[in-house]
Amino acid sequence: MKETIKGVIFDLDGVLVDTACLHYEAWKKIADKLNISFSEKDNEKLKGVSRKDSLDIILSQGTEYFSEGEKSQLLLNKNNDYLTLVNQINKNDVLGGVVKLIEELKCKGMKISLGSASKNARLILELTGLYHYFDYIVDGNMVVKAKPAPDVFLMGAELLGLSPSECLVFEDAQSGVQAALAAGMKVVGVGEYALLHQATFVVPNLIGFSIEDYIK
Repeated sequence: MKETIKGVIFDLDGVLVDTACLHYEAWKKIADKLNISFSEKDNEKLKGVSRKDSLDIILSQGTEYFSEGEKSQLLLNKNNDYLTLVNQINKNDVLGGVVKLIEELKCKGMKISLGSASKNARLILELTGLYHYFDYIVDGNMVVKAKPAPDVFLMGAELLGLSPSECLVFEDAQSGVQAALAAGMKVVGVGEYALLHQATFVVPNLIGFSIEDYIK
C-alpha cells in the first residue's frame, strides 16, 4: 500500500556507498594481529553495528581478555586504518541509481536525512560529492544506542520535522531494518530478500528505482 511519504532517511554503507570492503580490510588487520579468524562472511554480521559492538563481536571469537583501555586503542587503530582507505574514495564509488533517486526526491521537494552508525559519515559524503543533498545528517557521533535501536531514525525524523509514519528508510542491514520498523517507519531493504525480508519492500539495488512507486 502506498503511503504519504514526506521525507526519506538513508543509511550510508551499502546503500549510498559500498564501504563494506574497506571496513573488512581494517577489521581483518586487527583480527590477524590478534590471531582471530575473520572472514568476509564474518564481516557481514557487522553490517549496521556500531564500531564498539563490532569489536566486541570479533573479540568474542578469541580467548584473550582485553581491558577497556586496550579496546579503545584497538578501536583507534581500526579507525585510523579505515580512514586511510576511505580517503581514497570519490564520486565513482557512489552506488548505481543513488544520485538519480536523490535528485528525483529533491525535485519533488522531499526532505532528506542520513541515518548511519558510521562516525565518518560526513567525511564519506563530502568525498563522494553527496553531502550537499542532505538536509540533516545523523551519525554514530550523535546517538548513544546504535541500531537495532530506533534512535538514529527517530532523531532524523525529528530534525526533518516529520512524524515517523511520514518517513521512508533505505537500509541494507537487518539491524537497520529492525530499527526503522521499531521507529514506526516504512523501510526499503536494499539487497538480498532472504536477509531483509522483514522490510516493507525489498529491492536488489537502487538502479532504476523510482520513488513514485512507493508514495502517493
